[in-house]
Amino acid sequence: MGKNKKRKSKGVVISAAVLVVLWILWVALMYYLLLPAWNIHSSGLWLFLILVCGLPAGLLGLVQMGICATSADVKDYGRYALPANIAFSISGILFLVFFIMMIQGAKMFHASAYASILSAEEYDFTEDIDQARALSQIALMDTDSAILLGNREIGGLSEVVSQYNVSENYSQIDYQGSPVKVSALDYAGFFKYMGNKENGIPGYVKVDPVGQNADYVALEEGMHYVPSAYFSKDLRRHLRAKYPTKIFGNLHFEVDEEGNPYYVASVYKYTIGIFGGETIEGAIICNPVDGAAEYYPVAEIPQWVDIVFEGDLLVEQYNWNGKLSNGFWNSVFGKKGCKKTTETVQGDDEDGSYAPDYGYVAKDGDIWIYTGVTSVNDDASNIGFILVNERTAEAHSYTIAGADESSAMSAAEGEVQEKGYQASFPSLINVDGQPTYVMVLKDAHGIVKLYAMVNVESYNKVTTAASLDDCFRKYRKLIGTAEDTDTVEEDEQESSVKEQEEENLVTENYTFVIAEIRYVEIDGNTWVYLLAEDGALYKAKFADNEGLIYLNAGDEVSADCIKGKETALEMKSFQVK
Repeated sequence: MGKNKKRKSKGVVISAAVLVVLWILWVALMYYLLLPAWNIHSSGLWLFLILVCGLPAGLLGLVQMGICATSADVKDYGRYALPANIAFSISGILFLVFFIMMIQGAKMFHASAYASILSAEEYDFTEDIDQARALSQIALMDTDSAILLGNREIGGLSEVVSQYNVSENYSQIDYQGSPVKVSALDYAGFFKYMGNKENGIPGYVKVDPVGQNADYVALEEGMHYVPSAYFSKDLRRHLRAKYPTKIFGNLHFEVDEEGNPYYVASVYKYTIGIFGGETIEGAIICNPVDGAAEYYPVAEIPQWVDIVFEGDLLVEQYNWNGKLSNGFWNSVFGKKGCKKTTETVQGDDEDGSYAPDYGYVAKDGDIWIYTGVTSVNDDASNIGFILVNERTAEAHSYTIAGADESSAMSAAEGEVQEKGYQASFPSLINVDGQPTYVMVLKDAHGIVKLYAMVNVESYNKVTTAASLDDCFRKYRKLIGTAEDTDTVEEDEQESSVKEQEEENLVTENYTFVIAEIRYVEIDGNTWVYLLAEDGALYKAKFADNEGLIYLNAGDEVSADCIKGKETALEMKSFQVK
């Protein structure tokens, strides 16, 4: 009988050892996957300790208690009940402390501290926004349009498109004095990574949001440390190994002035209590080719880096200032002097919700976010605007009353309502001293069709045109700041330039199968748009070749097209195969 007791006790000990080993393996696996920062300010670390370490330990303790209950020695049950109770108690205490720290840093107790994190200095709009360079500084293209152009650009690169995808996480940067959007390629799944990990990611896509075109940039050496890689080459895992205590996020792709690729991870800090007053203390810059990484405080970040303070964070910080400057309870009840950034519908019109939105402006070699400022009463009008530098968080404010962005977008759409185009979120420019919204109008396929300008103070003053320069000239005539003679001379100059461009155009032959045909009226001319089965878009003016009327969906076409001129490749000649 004594031998049976010893044998059962030994079995209980072995089962306890197995459960402990399983728990340790579970914790190691979860840390490998979740990668929390070893930092008291990291909410992810607290949740990791509570949910991944403490709670499973308690559950395994309960399992062990069940095993002990079958033992003939009742002492075994009591021996293993204590560890289970301790594990549950530790989890409960950690959760209680976590909850108290969350409450301790709440806006209710620190309104003035939150309001002081970001404040905007008043500037004169006409002096701060330079009209002479306005058209070259504005980035009108949204991410959806950039994705469309980027996918089209690599669509003809068979070796690339079969193994990689273009990441949809485009970054708006200032490249050699002009705004561009850039995005690296991603591995197209685990097995594609395993087959290409020795070579790495071969390049990235660069999109011109002003000229509405895209280029694929091939690299001499592939990028190995990227977000879409696995195991030790996963970029987040690589950075966590180098900086285990840093709280980083907003991991995005940028290029320097020579076109060399880098990933930038903003490093966060919390200035109010343990979890309150989120802001940025610096950035980690990583070379994805060799994995070399270096941390820089905000004041020492290189000039070519454009995004350190992401737009969503800057908008949130400005709203803290706008709503909490006169105290927390005023922001809830009286709302005296409360203001916020403007909001637009996110998602479909029917079920979408309102959320902050903003545009981009290239200024002084940096990218600044732009958004309007309105009262908290949602009265469809702005009381001013702000520009905030995404590298330094320097903020400029302008006191200008007028229509908000949503009203301007509706005014532009109403100008061509028969076409059903949708306006992008506008940017703000200075036209002869008058603040002006400028935006693009897109069709249902996301193709840019027109440009629009709307006067901020009188949003019934609207012009649209097929090119940004034409829209600018028409708008100046509308507001009475352009001479007719000047306009004629500009038109003649533009015509001469276009003729010269036509002579120097490079054409390339494309073969495709037509999936859909659309006829579009633009400035009195009928254009035929052909959507290919591979997603590429082609167009031709109907007056130049009336044989287009005989084309049907399913036809295979060979066409000579102007290479890389616009979003839709313009066909100079074609034949049905």
